[in-house]
Amino acid sequence: MPSPARIVPSILSADFSRLGDQIAMCEAGGADWIHIDVMDGQFVPNLTFGAKVIETVRKVTRLPLDVHMMVIEPEKYFDDFAAAGANGMTIHAEVAPHLHRQLDRIRELGCRAGVALNPATPLNAVCEIIPEFDLLLIMTVNPGFGAQRFIEYSIDKIRRARLMLDEAGSDAALEVDGGINRDTIREVWDAGADTFVAGNAVFTAPDVKAEIAALRGKCGVFV
Repeated sequence: MPSPARIVPSILSADFSRLGDQIAMCEAGGADWIHIDVMDGQFVPNLTFGAKVIETVRKVTRLPLDVHMMVIEPEKYFDDFAAAGANGMTIHAEVAPHLHRQLDRIRELGCRAGVALNPATPLNAVCEIIPEFDLLLIMTVNPGFGAQRFIEYSIDKIRRARLMLDEAGSDAALEVDGGINRDTIREVWDAGADTFVAGNAVFTAPDVKAEIAALRGKCGVFV
């Protein structure tokens, strides 16, 4: 049975010389999904992974791959990422003027369709298309780099996002990404999030399994 508090390690903070081993530790340690940050150096000031990395990660784990696309014109990559093994693709509302069409295409490819909002982007950017997405990602840092400091006033936005989804009768996951660790996760959980991207907290921990358990424990969830 899935945990009510999904812990999703982000490989942005992993040691790529030991990537297979580190992903295996996450899987053995009870991680729910693996988060893959795709950055194009244009929408965000960093350049990271593409289809080849998704394909490589797919070969070493059975966990769902949660692909966060911080790219302009994300539709150019949908088919390749789905073929590489992505289970979910999340695109940014800020670069998706045809968001309904793009989310629909992600679903056509058999993937979970997600939409992400930067810290400065209001929730009303997605309020008209709630039935079209399976996941709403609230960024609690400005995207582009790992190990950033959590933006405290994001808590209110998460709380309002939870209310928005509940009022619409949506069962979409409410994911939070940025600065998630033992000090921040409880407040985010209490605000209504159910899915937590944790990169630095997991991959710098001396014991990955214990860290994942500790993060869930902070939410009052013990499995």
